[in-house]
Amino acid sequence: MGLKKYLVLGVLFILPITVYLFFASGVNQFAKLPKLGDVDVVLTGFVDSEGSALSTKEKITILGFFGGNVLNHKAELFNLAHKIYKKNYLFEDFQMVFLATQDQDSAVVALKEEFSQIADPVNFKVGFGAMSDINRVHAQLSSPHALNQDGSTSFVYIIDRDAKLRGRQDIDQQEFGVGYNAANYATVNNEMNDDIKVILAEYRLALKKYQTSRKK
Repeated sequence: MGLKKYLVLGVLFILPITVYLFFASGVNQFAKLPKLGDVDVVLTGFVDSEGSALSTKEKITILGFFGGNVLNHKAELFNLAHKIYKKNYLFEDFQMVFLATQDQDSAVVALKEEFSQIADPVNFKVGFGAMSDINRVHAQLSSPHALNQDGSTSFVYIIDRDAKLRGRQDIDQQEFGVGYNAANYATVNNEMNDDIKVILAEYRLALKKYQTSRKK
């Protein structure tokens, strides 16, 4: 009886702590992903390899910066491809966009060939533009993470369908909220993956409500 009593007490003590830790670690899964600022993040001046203009409007966008050194950020791209893109690219309003200078076109072709071995690159786009345009888009983010001299960075950003930057507002989570370090596999696999799930769930809920109201 004594052993049974201690087992019961142990379960009663440990279970609430376990539940608390579970919900605390996934807090962003149970709430909307906050909007960070009111500035529209727009891609004016950027076109893809076929000359089509790129846009963040009406798309949930992962936005990154290759700048003038595409191949130097291949590892970060493949982290995103495996843990984020491959799970979500069939969602019609999802895209992953990287900005590069116009001299990087051949490097992008080679990169997309490798990328296609992971997933269909149909919603992986590279926008080509001038360095001044890359700096202008990055300035719209008000990011604490500066671009390198070649206009590139390992940090990527989540932009919603209204072209607004999204992320975490808590000060102790800002390293994940205002840009996610795609070179850090754990950050991509955990915090960023969680936040993408939240914003996609938020959009699906809004779409469901809209469709329901249309039927009334």
